[in-house]
Amino acid sequence: MISVDNLTVSFGGWDLFKDVSFLINEKDRIGLVGKNGAGKSTMLKVLIGEQPPSSGTVSRNGACTIGYLPQQMKVADTTTLYDETASAFVEVIALEQEIDHLNQQIAQRTDYESADYEKLLHQLNDATDRFHILGGMNREAEIEKTLLGLGFERKDFARATSEFSGGWRMRIELAKLLLRRPSVFLLDEPTNHLDIESIGWLESYLQEYNGAVVLISHDRAFLDNVTTRTIEISLGKVYDYKVSYSRYVELRRERREQQMAAYQNQQRLIEQTEDFIERFRYKPTKSNQVQSRIKQLEKIERIEVDEEDLSTLNIKFPPAPRSGQIVVEAKEASKRFGEKQIFSDATFTIERGQKIALVGRNGEGKTTFARMVIGQLEPSEGSVRVGHNVHIGYYAQNQDDLMNGDFTVFDSLDRVAVGEIRTRLRDILGAFLFRGEDIDKKVRVLSGGERARLAMARLMLEPYNLLVLDEPTNHMDMRSKDILKNAVKRYDGTVIVISHDREFLDGLVERVYEFRDGHVKEHLGGIYDFLRDRKLESMRELDAKKQTAAATETSTAPELSGKAQYERKREAEKQIRKAERDVERAETQILDLEKEIAAMDHKMADPTAFGIDLTDGSYYAQYKAKKDQLTHLTYQWEELSITLERLQETLQE
Repeated sequence: MISVDNLTVSFGGWDLFKDVSFLINEKDRIGLVGKNGAGKSTMLKVLIGEQPPSSGTVSRNGACTIGYLPQQMKVADTTTLYDETASAFVEVIALEQEIDHLNQQIAQRTDYESADYEKLLHQLNDATDRFHILGGMNREAEIEKTLLGLGFERKDFARATSEFSGGWRMRIELAKLLLRRPSVFLLDEPTNHLDIESIGWLESYLQEYNGAVVLISHDRAFLDNVTTRTIEISLGKVYDYKVSYSRYVELRRERREQQMAAYQNQQRLIEQTEDFIERFRYKPTKSNQVQSRIKQLEKIERIEVDEEDLSTLNIKFPPAPRSGQIVVEAKEASKRFGEKQIFSDATFTIERGQKIALVGRNGEGKTTFARMVIGQLEPSEGSVRVGHNVHIGYYAQNQDDLMNGDFTVFDSLDRVAVGEIRTRLRDILGAFLFRGEDIDKKVRVLSGGERARLAMARLMLEPYNLLVLDEPTNHMDMRSKDILKNAVKRYDGTVIVISHDREFLDGLVERVYEFRDGHVKEHLGGIYDFLRDRKLESMRELDAKKQTAAATETSTAPELSGKAQYERKREAEKQIRKAERDVERAETQILDLEKEIAAMDHKMADPTAFGIDLTDGSYYAQYKAKKDQLTHLTYQWEELSITLERLQETLQE
């Protein structure tokens, strides 16, 4: 579909890419990865023709259409949400108007045998066929499904687009893009403005999409769930792996280890050969051997090791001063803006040392609550109280926008730092990859990732015992996020983090507070425990709706005869027996799998005694596969148990 051949992009004599080539095929699912500044976004711009290459070509077949979602874009503010989204069906709307016009013309004609009349009929037939091919009859349903999937509510459909925040406007553009159904999606950080539920919906959509997808994302879970191929851009080169992101990381490490081992062996051979030549170069008795070694050396095909970009963040938060046991306490807290109620009756306590996540759809009040904690907002009712000796470090979602673009990187810290820490500003900036001339750059010329790093560096200027982090990973690359995550895990203070990045939250937080439908609900456990519980909760909600509908139907239905009641009861008992067998089978499989995992645990504790080689990774891969299978079976058992309980309750009624 799209062919990239010997592509070079240069800026001021510096090559961003040099002689790179690859193909994008039908139904490819490609993750475009690399550190910030490697050229991922530029590559997408080259693919759509927005950025001309210095040399090389980008070609695509005539039938190929491209849908491009950049990180930042201008959104129209002249109409309603529904009408703006419906504009994605430009061709369908034009066809609909053409069909109406043709029908009017045909209705007014009486020359049924004329060539003009027959021509109108052919035009109407062609337009109608094209209208149906493009899904014109289903466009209202498609618009509704897409908008609801991206987190909008039906009551939003008639709202003016100008009423929505920047994040929601980006969702409008994403909805229009999805509805156009191009041959290839080019998506630059599509999850930045989505909540966890909308990310899950988009994952499912892209998995089932009939075209190709090329996406840039720093959300590891999203990449793993969507992509099956990974193209890495690193130091001007492209590396193509036919696997998802997590597997690519493993293969890249293995490839470098193999390359390095072969390179070191060859270097030893070259060194030994050169040493022999140098020692015996002037001895007549060894001249033949010396000449042979010289020729041997000339024939060696030198092994090259891929240059690796090892620059990473080096973050360590200052030790946290001791605070009181209760760090934040919310009691029946509510917040409204005008007539709009954001949330109400929030009651919970965050204690010293806890790391918790605030999750939920955009606009449900997560950032609002965070601003209450730091004292920027007051609750409309109830209270949000900060405990004794609590010192708060706050990373705002728009933190990079709050910095003065005319200041230099160094000035941004120097103007807020006080005391002895000012002598260490260059070290702090160096830890966040601002080195040499970088510290003299103006803030306005920094990339989104660089601004995020600079904003995070400001949290190092004094010791805090409560960190409130609102979407801290939005512009960070994979390695930077991993290092930040480890730094937060090692931090000995209390952490409140707002994030939609499941991989970042996994293993970091111990409880989740969900902001949903105007309420705040506590979920114990990590982010994946919450997602599993949320899914089960949604199933129960669905079941409740079905039962309500069934009860309504029963109340209006005529009374069944004795035989019909007997047949219904017998069918219900049959379904219960089947459900009981399914639950029992799942329990047996779980027990067997737990025994196998326990045996593998025992062997891994002393691998040499059992003759197991753990260095090649195959044994651990088997172990991980069994653990994943156990997780799946456990989830399946929970679903089956819920089904059984529902059937038993129905029979008792």
